[in-house]
Amino acid sequence: MAEQQDDTSQERGESRRNSVVDRRSGIDRRNLEEEAQTNLERRRGPGRRRTDFLRAAEEGEMTQEQFMFVMAIDTFKRVNNKIFPTWTDVLEIIRKLGYRKTMSSDLILGTQVEDWTERPDASSGVFKTESSDSDDD
Repeated sequence: MAEQQDDTSQERGESRRNSVVDRRSGIDRRNLEEEAQTNLERRRGPGRRRTDFLRAAEEGEMTQEQFMFVMAIDTFKRVNNKIFPTWTDVLEIIRKLGYRKTMSSDLILGTQVEDWTERPDASSGVFKTESSDSDDD
């Protein structure tokens, strides 16, 4: 078994070495592969300006929506004695703030994720129901 692990680690090491670009060669590794656009890219360059939404937040002037979200996260952390909420915790907070997925996504996430929508008055799905309370007994 130890021999099999050694073979696997050697294979990984060799494939990793083949994918490394020597910076001294002058080749910029960022130009080697063009990643698919996801609509999440935030890098700015010539002609790419920040939106008013981002500019205000980065300059310390939060919108009412941003401030409410930050306060909700801060309250969750304090009440639950958590320094770092999980992504599930963050999604729970977002749902409890009243956000629902009522429109198709602007993101391009590939074929691994199926987009969906829900009614604006849909339940958050994060509060315990009486039927789930009886399941715990």
